Amino acid sequence: MSEQEYTRTVTPAQAPWDRLNQGCFCITLDRAVLGQAFERETGDAAFRTTLLETRPHLFSNVAVFVSTQMFEQMLRVVRSIELVSGRPAYRDAVLAWAPDIARYDPGPLGAFMGYDFHIAMDGPKLIEVNTNAGGAFLTAPLARAQRNCCQEARQTRGRSDADQFEPAVLHMFQAEWSRQGRSGSLKRVAIVDDDPRAQYLHPEFVLAQRFFERHGIEAVVVDGRHLLYDQGILRFASRPIDLVYNRLVDFALVQPQHVALRSAYLDGAVVVTPNPRAHALFADKRNLTLLSDPEKLRQFGVGPEEIGALATGVPRTITVTPDNADELWTSRKRLFFKPAGGHGSKAAYRGDKLTRSVWAQIRTDSYVAQALAAPGERVVRVDKSSELLKADVRLYTYGGGLLLAAARLYQGQTTNLRTPGGGFSPVFTV
Repeated sequence: MSEQEYTRTVTPAQAPWDRLNQGCFCITLDRAVLGQAFERETGDAAFRTTLLETRPHLFSNVAVFVSTQMFEQMLRVVRSIELVSGRPAYRDAVLAWAPDIARYDPGPLGAFMGYDFHIAMDGPKLIEVNTNAGGAFLTAPLARAQRNCCQEARQTRGRSDADQFEPAVLHMFQAEWSRQGRSGSLKRVAIVDDDPRAQYLHPEFVLAQRFFERHGIEAVVVDGRHLLYDQGILRFASRPIDLVYNRLVDFALVQPQHVALRSAYLDGAVVVTPNPRAHALFADKRNLTLLSDPEKLRQFGVGPEEIGALATGVPRTITVTPDNADELWTSRKRLFFKPAGGHGSKAAYRGDKLTRSVWAQIRTDSYVAQALAAPGERVVRVDKSSELLKADVRLYTYGGGLLLAAARLYQGQTTNLRTPGGGFSPVFTV
């Protein structure tokens, strides 16, 4: 979309955050400072060059603006969900459709929870919850590498959170270690994914590895299939693993290549975070059918304050069943369809884009239908023209407490971090 083609009028009557998202073209990112931060954290000049040159759209040059009121609304939604997750009746309800492994509770809460919001004029809408949310180790340096921008914008919170990020994350992993009854110091961590070197966010694994090493904890980045479990000890390269920072999308650890990790986890031989129980309690999309239903929440014993926060902050979501499928097809243009155990927008569809063949598959699989909540919008300059990008906001949390906030700018349906002008972006409040 060229600058001449972009016709939305920016007026003083608009909310300040929306006016800035539509008309502020400040380049806030100091890429030299960001590169220096990555070099300092890894001790490797080549890492800095490789990251910024091979992933040119991983970081946006601009900030995303939200009001302080909206930010507080997002935090209230997070706190409300964390409270609801502790209700026995809610846990019984979500564990009824979860895999058996989720009934095992070794203690940890789940590191790096990610709450994803779309920002609309009537307030933020929670789109989904993720238990292995990526990007935090990348966006903390990003938040610190910002120049001042637009007198109305307050960067204090984002920079403050970023400055506290490292001690907060260290506390988080130590807390997960302790919550499983471990004493003594955490000695060796495995950062686990499938074929981690092939992952687009592999550089983040390296940053996480260096983070642990700075704090005297040995860390390795491991393909899950290379873990071995023998005589009650999970090992990699013959060395024992104390804790697994889990980035797998095999949330129930059912795939054959993860049998060693699954066995060690169920035997309590290793601390795994986030673990299958955390995913079942928070990230299964079917949970949104309960969190967006005030009557169900009342039955769970949830208070009116939390019910109010969830009623306004979580779009109404229902399970697709044979009984309601025809009605949902008729109203599909107002809905978004997601697989119950999905991730990264895979196999998720806007209702107005559905074909009959895709709908036939949705009807027979485990899907939910969520009231459509359009993503936010951010105008950016790309090659001297103005482009309208979609925007969402992710809150990284632990135990309901905020670790960091970041936005993602993108085109298309997914936040693939490959859109010119897009990528991770800091969140400024106005």
